[in-house]
Amino acid sequence: MRTKDSHKGTDNVLTDLGFDDAEELSAKAVLAVKLNEIIEKRGLSQTQAAGITGMTQPKVSQVRQYKLQNISLERLMQALVSLDQQVEIVVRPARRAHGAGITVAA
Repeated sequence: MRTKDSHKGTDNVLTDLGFDDAEELSAKAVLAVKLNEIIEKRGLSQTQAAGITGMTQPKVSQVRQYKLQNISLERLMQALVSLDQQVEIVVRPARRAHGAGITVAA
């Protein structure tokens, strides 16, 4: 009879999958989802979105496809600001149950 390895998962599937930069990728994903929602809601083409955000069209394409490894958190935040969004960063003591980390809410 085979026994299953008991691995307790985390709140972050990317951590569970072994990504070293899981928290950063998760934060980028949340920002990219919001950015893509705004682009869709406004009916912007990638070229139009690039013009407004200051990104190149290929970078906008990467965001649209959630290929976020070569795009910084700062760049995503600046793109949201250029689309008239308020981006807030909050620093507070970590709760003991969750420990230190990065969380983004949009």
